[in-house]
Amino acid sequence: MCLAVPAKVVDIQESGIARVNVLGLERDVATMLTPQLKVGDYVLVHAGFTLEIVSEEAAQETYDLLKEFPELLGDNNPEITHMA
Repeated sequence: MCLAVPAKVVDIQESGIARVNVLGLERDVATMLTPQLKVGDYVLVHAGFTLEIVSEEAAQETYDLLKEFPELLGDNNPEITHMA
């Protein structure tokens, strides 16, 4: 099964790479599918690509669902709280 996870954009480089925060972990992802995104946006990320811009509310709903299934987070189980 494939799962796209919400992430908050924290930086965008001119090269089309964005730094995103997923539950406290930062990763670099390609933005070619969402060139209009801005720092502070929430996006769905899958396989190293931003797929879609989503609302903060939609991202929080997904985080709340993940909280109900901590085994999905594996051994690296950060405390999921409301996003700032």
